[in-house]
Amino acid sequence: MSKIAFIFPGQGAQTCGMGQDFYEQTTIGKEIYDMASDLLGFSVPDLCFVKNDQLDITEYTQAAMVTTGIAMMRVVEEKTGIKPDVTAGLSLGEYCALAASGVMDEKDAILTVRQRGIFMQEAVPAGEGAMSAILALDASKIEEILDEIEDVSISNYNCPGQIVISGKKEAVEEANIRLLEAGAKRAILLNVSGPFHSKLLTGAGEKLGVVLEGVKLNPPIIPYVSNVTATYVSDENEVKPLLKKQVSSSVRWQQSVEAMLADGVDTFIEIGPGKTLAGFIKKMKRDVRVFNIEKLSDIEKLFSL
Repeated sequence: MSKIAFIFPGQGAQTCGMGQDFYEQTTIGKEIYDMASDLLGFSVPDLCFVKNDQLDITEYTQAAMVTTGIAMMRVVEEKTGIKPDVTAGLSLGEYCALAASGVMDEKDAILTVRQRGIFMQEAVPAGEGAMSAILALDASKIEEILDEIEDVSISNYNCPGQIVISGKKEAVEEANIRLLEAGAKRAILLNVSGPFHSKLLTGAGEKLGVVLEGVKLNPPIIPYVSNVTATYVSDENEVKPLLKKQVSSSVRWQQSVEAMLADGVDTFIEIGPGKTLAGFIKKMKRDVRVFNIEKLSDIEKLFSL
């Protein structure tokens, strides 16, 4: 039996104009963006649709991306009637997955990631941390080398042949040299504002944990896959500890996709700007169906399901 997953990209996929047609041409899309503006005290449509410097600043990016993902998802559901069998998101995208699964109210998801973004932005002074994408080297070899270097670790298992490392700038630079010597095809320093998903963000996770204490969670209507464990979550009591830990833990996206494939998922619908997650999945299993929804017109592709 065919199974469908809704998947959501994370920070870095944001682009000016994302979601604009959903806002301008659908009632529910406009309602989500306007609700977010009322909650946050600034114009989310202006943040997303008008060229500005704030969209790439973490404390704004996260609220913008989650608002956009939720708005797009609700329009997809309304226009197609499709309900996923499971949902997942890369890092920040996990909050869209939580909204899709029914675990977290849309308002709480948007408010929580606004705080999450602030905590992550403030966690490490600018210039002290770094992240780097390591291409074409086995994860086990990367783990072995990083075990010998302090203050750097794997932040993202994206797909076979693409691992991201994160930590103190000097440690990441040393790791890049060592990993290239060990056979990595490339080691690319990323243009990011912090060493995300490293132990340097532990304090941000602690602060987020305090915020999460006041957030009401519901039993999942649809299971979702945790970044931290790469396993299905069906008990809402597991969610808060996982989200707290997620800020400083490795994002196990490859393992999350493998878990969904093993469960029989053969159709992935990526909802949000870009095609990053689709690319990862196609590198893992070429014969699955992958759809990208980043424009309103893309929804027409789903009517064949």
